[in-house]
Amino acid sequence: MEMEDQIIVERVSNETDLQQVFAIRRKVFVDEQNCPPELEWEFEEESVHFLGKFNGVPAGASRWRKTLNGYKLERFAVLKEFREKGMGQALVAKVLNDLPKDAEYVYLHAQLDAMPLYAKFGFEKAGEQFEEAGIQHFKMILQA
Repeated sequence: MEMEDQIIVERVSNETDLQQVFAIRRKVFVDEQNCPPELEWEFEEESVHFLGKFNGVPAGASRWRKTLNGYKLERFAVLKEFREKGMGQALVAKVLNDLPKDAEYVYLHAQLDAMPLYAKFGFEKAGEQFEEAGIQHFKMILQA
């Protein structure tokens, strides 16, 4: 009998878990996508971080933070070997579920290839395409 793959996403705040979150983001954004490291590490203190594990192995990360505009979901990263296995959906679902109940304006800056994932959760494209850290994005807003 084959074992079901297990995906667990948890809100994390201890140093060990945060180092795993940052390692995943470094690998995906800095190493793989060539984002400038100085743009990658900002607003860490005021963000709520999440670590996704695939069969117990750290595989994905994300965060949310309150901005002047509302609640911004960001830094969704899944290691290459764990893509197309449901980790991205699990991260988005967990982060949305973690937001304060009064979170009215929820948005994110989506890389083009991630837009279909966010659309599944009710996010809609807003405004013009723009570049962030050398990568094309669209702003997407969660529709109530």
